[in-house]
Amino acid sequence: MAIAITITGNATDRWQLSIDRGGTFTDVIGIDPDGRLHTAKLLSDSPAYPHAAIEGIRRLLDLPPDAPIPEDRVARVRMGTTVATNALLERKGASVALVITKGFRDLLEIGYQNRPELYQLAIKKPEQLYRCVKEVDERIDPEGKVITPLKPEAVEADLRPQPGPDTG
Repeated sequence: MAIAITITGNATDRWQLSIDRGGTFTDVIGIDPDGRLHTAKLLSDSPAYPHAAIEGIRRLLDLPPDAPIPEDRVARVRMGTTVATNALLERKGASVALVITKGFRDLLEIGYQNRPELYQLAIKKPEQLYRCVKEVDERIDPEGKVITPLKPEAVEADLRPQPGPDTG
């Protein structure tokens, strides 16, 4: 998963930062205003600092441990994590639901219909990462214009556990 945060202003006179937060290490890569590349590798969990990504940024910018990160020195921060991806792939952690536009519940199961072995008669599909599918009533057009707006209250109600024989 990648998250991009863009701060307005001239990017050439400020740092551009990219961070990968893994289960063991967090890698921070920065390009300084002069175009030079800098790196830092930190333990993702350490008693020496509360947040590895923030600590890595402070180290690249040569800031004291508790100093705030000056907004005027940073043009962009991009952050990705393999922790959540690995948890999904390893089937660890909480159950996952797929929340998708009504009418598209089987979209991920159908996929692109790629056939690596074109003449294979018994196709073995990979197990889905989600436990259940919840369809939501919303729609956008190909340009991103909202046709049917999402009703967050309806989605939240649909995602709440329903009382049943085992849940009381």
